[in-house]
Amino acid sequence: MKFLFLCFSLLLPLLSNAQSLRVSQNQRFLETADGKPFFYLGDTAWELFHRLSREEATLYLENRAKKGFTVIQAVVLAELDGLQVPNAYGEVPLVDLDPGKPNDAYFEHVDFIINRAAELGLYVGLLPTWGDKFHKLWGVGPEVFTEKNALTFGEFLGKRYRSAPIIWILGGDRNPADDEDRNIIQAMAKGLRQGDRGANLITYHPQGGASSIDFFDKEEWLDFNMFQSGHWSRYYKNYDLTKTGYNHENIRPVLDSEPCYEDHPINWRAENGWFDAFDSRKRGYWSMLAGACGHTYGNHNIWQMWTSERDPISAARTPWQQSLDHPGAFQAGYMRNVFESRPWQLLVPANTLVTRGPNIDGREVMAAIAEDGSFLLVYTPFGSNFSIDLEKIKGDRVRVWWFNPRIGTSILVGTFDKEEHYHANPPSDEKRGNDWVLVVENAALDFPAPGLGE
Repeated sequence: MKFLFLCFSLLLPLLSNAQSLRVSQNQRFLETADGKPFFYLGDTAWELFHRLSREEATLYLENRAKKGFTVIQAVVLAELDGLQVPNAYGEVPLVDLDPGKPNDAYFEHVDFIINRAAELGLYVGLLPTWGDKFHKLWGVGPEVFTEKNALTFGEFLGKRYRSAPIIWILGGDRNPADDEDRNIIQAMAKGLRQGDRGANLITYHPQGGASSIDFFDKEEWLDFNMFQSGHWSRYYKNYDLTKTGYNHENIRPVLDSEPCYEDHPINWRAENGWFDAFDSRKRGYWSMLAGACGHTYGNHNIWQMWTSERDPISAARTPWQQSLDHPGAFQAGYMRNVFESRPWQLLVPANTLVTRGPNIDGREVMAAIAEDGSFLLVYTPFGSNFSIDLEKIKGDRVRVWWFNPRIGTSILVGTFDKEEHYHANPPSDEKRGNDWVLVVENAALDFPAPGLGE
């Protein structure tokens, strides 16, 4: 079977059934070439090319496509000794550890996976390298990049994947430490642009707590901003980093490219407990309603494609195949559903409309309203009561829904004459994980039920 897959990949040209992406005119979200808003729903599969066979990669990609993901984030020169430990077919990516000498047999495997993703309607957020290959700091390395070979490697990748549904992601969990690091990144960005002739967007994935704004805000190649909210605490306020990007003077789309992973030990220590589906989805709704153009889900076992035959990184404990159907992955798709049930690209942050609600210990209520006053969304993580100002909602009558982010369905509260304030009392008692999304809309517009419906 492996031999058949290999033969097939050799005959298969790089293809794309997806349109190129671009930044919207207002610089707030991504869209396809025909102007359709693109909801970036990413999954971190950093070791996809390095550790999975073609059969395994197909299983993974089909699972993610069915759940509604739109972007798969994966690394060419992978973190876990990706330069010296071969892939599933015995190939390493570089000859003599030289970025100027890519091994075509390794890249035929990358080709296959990118093609399979394209067939399924998925974009690949393609990281040329993990950060330890230019700034070791931690990890395996070795450092192999110079300014010269970074340009060469970037141009090679740009040419090879010019016609593929790609989003270039530089960095790889690393902040540039000095001018040498910055020059390597700049050179790689230049090489990508020369190679793909500007066909695909470029962004930067930094370390936890940092944003691409911090390092490359003035660079023309930076099309949209990424930050990493990371894995320290259940109460980390990732919406603050979203707000920083949203309100920055150089307006670009912004998103959280690595929030806390489902089934990841809190602060990397198993004795602290584990992030669960609620932690994962909370960061998604917080960030989206603070102005993000999308969000990235992650599972601690999947990014490293862990199995019992491999040494676990940071106490990984569930085989990746089993982890594919952890609840947070389904719920990430439900989040996309509820936003796309309305013209979500019109949303602007609107927490000033919340006139009463908790603002401590992870209970923070987050709100956004459509610029045209057609609808608003409010997320309450613990199912806390709150009050919302409806003055900016257009029309004399409003329709009110509760959307359940755990199962993806909605409850119709009713249609009412609009009052100045709406006092919201979510279903069930206030507690951790009893999160709800309030949807209030101009009743005259007759929107469908949010998400998967009633």
